[in-house]
Amino acid sequence: MTQTTVPVIFDLDGTLVDPAGGITDGIAVALRALGLPVPGQDLLEAMIGPKLSDSLLNVAHVPAHLLEDVIRRYREYYVATGIGQSRLYPGVREVLESYAAEGRPVAVATQKPQGLARTVLQHHGIDGVFHGIHGSADDESAVDGVPVGKTEIIAAALRGLGAQHALMVGDRAQDVAGALANGLDCIGVAWGFAPDGELQTAGAVAVVETAEELVTTINRLESIHAAAMSEVTNDGNV
Repeated sequence: MTQTTVPVIFDLDGTLVDPAGGITDGIAVALRALGLPVPGQDLLEAMIGPKLSDSLLNVAHVPAHLLEDVIRRYREYYVATGIGQSRLYPGVREVLESYAAEGRPVAVATQKPQGLARTVLQHHGIDGVFHGIHGSADDESAVDGVPVGKTEIIAAALRGLGAQHALMVGDRAQDVAGALANGLDCIGVAWGFAPDGELQTAGAVAVVETAEELVTTINRLESIHAAAMSEVTNDGNV
């Protein structure tokens, strides 16, 4: 790794992996099994990205006493069927493999349970390129008694990289907010699940349409960071 190489932290669902119905179908199956109403497709897709328990409570309006059962049924479906429905977005594998080859550190920060996130990445054969895979606790509620959100997960990824600076890449507002809370710029990807304008409003430094544009944007921001660090070093030597 050169002195100016900036690590990159990636969100998972909607950024690296297209769930392709695996998440929304799993939620629908779990809700129907308990006789609960299933939201429309737009609302189901809006539940991809945020913490599942929050989405079930606030979007699907699952009664709190049924939440654990819904999540359990969803997980059973997702592990058995949903992971197999997912696919990598175009160009993602090539970007990650090129970064691994050049020695750029990359990590994952997702609100999906950490063990399940690793299983998804293993399914697609890309788990080995990451310096760290960081997610929620298995029960999606807390680690050491402290509720965990995207801000804390990104912070854990940053610590795992041993870096003071990195770029975040994500597809939802919480990715941007979590990055900004850690003093990081976030590049939004337009191929995910954010409604039009969400990423820009949240404060994404850029929104890209393709993997190639993502690489170009990372290189551009890296150059800006390197120039800024050079100025700081020069000022310090005066």
